[in-house]
Amino acid sequence: MKRIKLLSFDRDFKTDKEVILRDYLAIERTRLANERTLLSYIRSSLYLLLGSIAIFQLKDFPNFKYLAILSFVFSVLFFVIGVCRFALLKKSLKRLYYISESKK
Repeated sequence: MKRIKLLSFDRDFKTDKEVILRDYLAIERTRLANERTLLSYIRSSLYLLLGSIAIFQLKDFPNFKYLAILSFVFSVLFFVIGVCRFALLKKSLKRLYYISESKK
C-alpha cells in the first residue's frame, strides 16, 4: 500500500561512517524541533476547537453550524496529523541513533 506523502519521511539515509559529536547534537536538535512542531499542531488544533465551540454557541446565526462542524473536523485532523508525524519522525530518529550506536 502506498504511503500518504503528507505523513511519510523520505529523507531516511544510512550512515556509512562513524557518527561524531556534531551529528549527535544535530539529532538532538531535530528531536527538540520535532517536539516543538507537535506542540504547534496541538496548539492549532485547540484554537480551531475553541473557534468551533464559539461558533456553535452563536444563536443568531444558525447557518454557521456547518462552519463550526468544519472547524471541529479540521481540529481533529490537525491533531491526528501532528501526532502521526511526530511518531514517524521519532521512530526514524531512534533508528538512526541506534544504527550510529551499533557502529561504535
